[in-house]
Amino acid sequence: MTMLRLQPFPAGLLAAVLLAVPGARAQDKDKDSKPADAAAPAPKEESSVTEHSIKIGGQSIPYKATASTSLLKNEKGEPTALLYSTAYTRTDVKDLSQRPLAFLYNGGPGSASVWVHMGAYGPRRVASVDVGGVIAPPYKILDNGESLLDHADLVFIDPVGTGFSHAAGKAQDKDFWGVDQDMKSLAQFIHIYVSRNNRWNSPKFLIGESYGTFRSAALGNYLQSHEGIYLNGIVLMSSVLNLGTISFNPGEDMTYVFYVPSYAASAWYQKVVKDRPDNLDTFLNEARQFASTEYAAALMKGDRLSVADKAEVAKKLSRFTGLSEEYLIKANLRVNLQQFMKELQRTKGLTTGRFDARYSGPSYNMLGEYAEYDPQDAFTTGAFVAALNSYMRDELKFGQDKTYLPGSDDAGNQWDWKHRGPGENFGFPGSPNVEGDLIQALLANPHLQVEVENGLYDLATPFFATEYTMDHLLLPEKLRSNIHLQYYGAGHMMYVRDEDRVKLKNNVASFIDTASKP
Repeated sequence: MTMLRLQPFPAGLLAAVLLAVPGARAQDKDKDSKPADAAAPAPKEESSVTEHSIKIGGQSIPYKATASTSLLKNEKGEPTALLYSTAYTRTDVKDLSQRPLAFLYNGGPGSASVWVHMGAYGPRRVASVDVGGVIAPPYKILDNGESLLDHADLVFIDPVGTGFSHAAGKAQDKDFWGVDQDMKSLAQFIHIYVSRNNRWNSPKFLIGESYGTFRSAALGNYLQSHEGIYLNGIVLMSSVLNLGTISFNPGEDMTYVFYVPSYAASAWYQKVVKDRPDNLDTFLNEARQFASTEYAAALMKGDRLSVADKAEVAKKLSRFTGLSEEYLIKANLRVNLQQFMKELQRTKGLTTGRFDARYSGPSYNMLGEYAEYDPQDAFTTGAFVAALNSYMRDELKFGQDKTYLPGSDDAGNQWDWKHRGPGENFGFPGSPNVEGDLIQALLANPHLQVEVENGLYDLATPFFATEYTMDHLLLPEKLRSNIHLQYYGAGHMMYVRDEDRVKLKNNVASFIDTASKP
């Protein structure tokens, strides 16, 4: 999926790629016959171009699909990586300068673009894997009537160490695993792409999910300030720009405040709220109000909060979260995400989903404190990965002898989080934060528009934290209207729900059309 793909659980989904190493003795003769300093073969780009057509909204759209690797180089001109992308270009367009161009990716860090590619925006998608959907093979691949191809050309990017992308020359995959390293590699790829395909004057967009939103803020500012590539718009799906807002660290209480409305949405959906109201929106507004006032004030008191006041707050918190007053008091009014996932439906023997709280799965250790896994991740990953691998080989004619990595746990575990954004000149390093990058990108380019897509049942990137972030960019008044928030009745990957995939397509298509106008 995608958050960060912020996974607190072992993914256990990727097989190790083992490289057969011939015995040393069998190589002695070959070694002796070559100069000691013989250079390794230069890495070569690969490409497969296929022709297709699709009907979207009654309109027949011819397009070419280009599955390819692009060679990245360092400042010395030495090869560093082969970056894989899948590009879809409408072929009946005469003036490409009028045709919007979108670059899309997922998050992780360490996730390939398989999720937004095969679930949301690509011309082909996996059949529904929503709650109650198919979770076992064979999986169906369908034409995607909600693809964005009727509004923009699309380039799906797999960062180094994911998909078919890998380091080259003397470089290693881990050299690209970091906020700035990742940002610069994608910036180089985008520069290469727009140059080779004569797209410098096309309206340009970044569409990222989860950590991909964190990447987009930094990448958007870098493209504008270092590459001269100005953007029309950035789409932030399931957004997090300040990782401190979703981190449960000792002595820091704001994250607990940010999660209350998402806990409330989850409890409401799973019908564990007492006197459950009919109107979810009203309930969530009440949760926002409680979290930002009474609850926040109580947490601010810390150990000075009286027993009576704690009991009173626990009673009100129980109404919104569905957790018992006794449990909340034992937790000192502070329930982190993995505890909530385990506790919410404990009496039913179920664990609640993290990426999407509408999903539930059987719990294993009924005495355990923390969730052992994420049901949404577990139930949907197989379908996306199988569909992508089948589609690549059967229809795009690429990768027959290659291994496609949907994600890399190593990348996430070894990620270099150091990043100094604009205006960060004082104090000590804190949680990774790219809010300053987005602010600078907007200041430098007042035409830049930003749309933020929020899933109400997303427990990975809670919508109240996103609202707080967007309200605290402290932009000049004229720029505040450049930020647009949208909401969906699903989770982190809102497009797995059929109704929300349609809604997402319509929202993003309208956003692209509007932001592409001079």
